[in-house]
Amino acid sequence: MSSIFGKLFSVSTFGESHGAGIGAVVDGCPAGLPLSVEDIQPDLDRRRPGQNALTTPRKEADKVTILSGVFEGRTTGTPIGLFIPNEDQRSHDYSDMQNWYRPSHADLTYDLKYGFRDYRGGGRSSVRESAARVAAGAIARKVLAQACGTEVLAFVSSIHDVDAKVDLDSVTLASIEASLVRCPDGAASARMEAAILAAKQDQDSVGGVVTLLIRKTPVGLGEPVFDRINSNLARAMLSIPACKGFEIGSGFAGSRLRGSEHNDTIYFADGSYHTRSNRAGGTLGGISNGEDIVCRIAFKPTATISQSQETASRDGQNGTLAAKGRHDPCVVPRATVIVEAMASLVLVDLFLEQRARFGLFGK
Repeated sequence: MSSIFGKLFSVSTFGESHGAGIGAVVDGCPAGLPLSVEDIQPDLDRRRPGQNALTTPRKEADKVTILSGVFEGRTTGTPIGLFIPNEDQRSHDYSDMQNWYRPSHADLTYDLKYGFRDYRGGGRSSVRESAARVAAGAIARKVLAQACGTEVLAFVSSIHDVDAKVDLDSVTLASIEASLVRCPDGAASARMEAAILAAKQDQDSVGGVVTLLIRKTPVGLGEPVFDRINSNLARAMLSIPACKGFEIGSGFAGSRLRGSEHNDTIYFADGSYHTRSNRAGGTLGGISNGEDIVCRIAFKPTATISQSQETASRDGQNGTLAAKGRHDPCVVPRATVIVEAMASLVLVDLFLEQRARFGLFGK
């Protein structure tokens, strides 16, 4: 089972939802980067469970420890070890799921593939694993910010049937974090909260969409064939638990336009090239063009709900299951920082590859 992401800046995550803890090993981070727990913890605090009534009541402080790779406040260029303990497991909540498969969860496919699984909270398939990605992504985010001023933001743009109206130019981290659902549209945010609480009351769940906004992306990241920046972003986002869709720029809506309506016209000003619109979403031919990268990532309703549902058991019996345990009625608000982390990991890997190929003589 591979748990490694990235080439030059690679991340290997480890641990299970109900084990001793989770963590990551980051290999390939350049030496000399100022780094401390304070650079990582804020992102983990945004992802952690038990934040408010809209999230799972599981209480985890998610306090990260840097085990290696940092000396006197700077990275050494050696592997960076990160560890986050699990402190509030309730494994007995999952005893019924030892033999019964939760609908729309990974229980069935894990058993079919491996013939064995950790049924406590889903093991590696639990969104708890994403805390390790967020910790590693915080390091990638700092490399990008210091090297080229790149800003990576993600916000909730829809929950269930509630859509936000957001001016991308006005989005800030503060405006996102001012909302419990991490939506910078105040009116829509209130309706989204109501939709989540209504689903929770009904022992149900809802899904939604996260919009990813990347500013000041270096020009030239990505390759024109298999390692396109958009294809790498898509792979990263679709690896997040509960993610069901990805689009960049105009996405599927662009398929309804004519070329004359869709094309982004180009002009030259202030020593660089620009486009008058951004339907391409910041990429052309798989390579970043310097415009903002804009993506949308769809998340399904949380699979584990407390309503009784038809299912089958490991021994082939049909029956019903009302899942126990503590679960988010909507994963989308906490998914924003996971989206940011995975985007940062993609970009820093492509940035280091670009520097390795062309940094010797410049461009």
